[in-house]
Amino acid sequence: MAEIIRRSKPLSVSPLKSSQPLGASLAILGLNRAIPLLHGAQGCTAFAKVFLVRHFREPIPLQTSALDPISSIMGADDSLFAGLRTVCEKHHPAAVGLLTTGLTEAQGTDIHRVVRNFRERCPEFQAVRIVPVNTPDFSGCLETGFAAAVTAMIAEWVPSAPSDPSDASHHGTSAPSSQRGESGGGGQPRQINVLCGASLTPGDLEALRELIERFGLHPVLIPDLSDSLDGHLDAEDYHPLTTGGTLPAAFMTLGDAAATLVIGAALDRAADLLQQRTGVPTYRFPHLFGLEATDRLVMTLAGIAGQAVPASVARQRAQLQDAMLDTHFLLGRARIAIAADPDLLHGFSQLLAEMGAEIVAAVTSVTTPALAQLPLKQVHVGDLDDLETLAREREAELIIGSSHALDTANRLEVPLLRAGYPLHDQFGGYQRAWIGYRGARQALFDLANALLGHAEHAVAPYYSFYSRKADARPEVRHGATPTFADSGRWH
Repeated sequence: MAEIIRRSKPLSVSPLKSSQPLGASLAILGLNRAIPLLHGAQGCTAFAKVFLVRHFREPIPLQTSALDPISSIMGADDSLFAGLRTVCEKHHPAAVGLLTTGLTEAQGTDIHRVVRNFRERCPEFQAVRIVPVNTPDFSGCLETGFAAAVTAMIAEWVPSAPSDPSDASHHGTSAPSSQRGESGGGGQPRQINVLCGASLTPGDLEALRELIERFGLHPVLIPDLSDSLDGHLDAEDYHPLTTGGTLPAAFMTLGDAAATLVIGAALDRAADLLQQRTGVPTYRFPHLFGLEATDRLVMTLAGIAGQAVPASVARQRAQLQDAMLDTHFLLGRARIAIAADPDLLHGFSQLLAEMGAEIVAAVTSVTTPALAQLPLKQVHVGDLDDLETLAREREAELIIGSSHALDTANRLEVPLLRAGYPLHDQFGGYQRAWIGYRGARQALFDLANALLGHAEHAVAPYYSFYSRKADARPEVRHGATPTFADSGRWH
């Protein structure tokens, strides 16, 4: 059980966490022909847009109700109504994610009532799916906002299954795969629902889809960032809506699946709601980092599919084991500091624990129940300033964090392994796969190479008793090997 040390400072210095509206926007961007509409001041949306554009290096569709000072004080319902009407008339989206911000939450806007009024007064837009989500940016983080949006999608769009006492799935037991997810209700044969957490990158989702399909199963990813934000060129230069992602109509078929996989502890509430609505058996994974977690996923898929593990997957496992053997000399007892949202922190903690590394500092953005289950002594809820203080005191050799942690790593003169949001100072971070056997293998190589580049491997030079006095010896840069020309100047 990890000890959770809560924030003690009255302010954030070099903030770690990103806002809930940003995380909810990311979840909406995983839907096909969708657009997030942030209800608040124009600057709130501008910040989120710049954040996501710099991370994905793609045009990001976002809209705002653009509150002015008068509407912020006198009432914002008219601005929200007008914004919804404009988006529906101009862009004809399949889905709109209506998200609040700190301004409108403090004002007390009831977005659910506004949506009901909009439905009554604008029946011509009944085909547009609207999902309202309360996401105040003065609480929570990107991960909790993402989870709130996924929960709201399920609440709005997944129909309740008819109650049947004879149905074993309603009592928490798993029906045989031959009886579920075959073809009924328009669902795909052998369908698998996958609730994807905010810690999964588009590259992770591609790897996860490929792994599930190797067992002859059809995954429905919710949401599917690997299809909408994977970095692909399209025939048209610009789209005002998302291109690719989960079809909103797919939510109607979730009850026809053989099973539901839940990746990330932050989605526990969404998983509970989906199981209540559909009765589909649920398998939960806090993360998919490292050997043990991937083994559990693979054996779960083998059980659902009713077949043996494919030889290609078994070979990937053997490759990971070889990588663990190769890198354990560097990673064993390595002193590492991590700054990340809870689910991502959990994944890296488990991966490093399997290698015998020592996590000397773990800082996260918010308090969640899952933090107590981490294989750590302490978890600090704080900011990057707390990470820097702890890493310096405890002599960390490597830092894992977003691009915002680069200054911290430079001041401490240690390498930084970039992970999480945002990654704006390197190309392709969003496409990086961390999960599964292949993802863990590459992560171990990157961790070992980062430590190898900063390791002190040079043999200290021997100074003869007969050499000149010590102050005449050349200054050798820390960590560098003295050359023959250097030694020749003072011998």
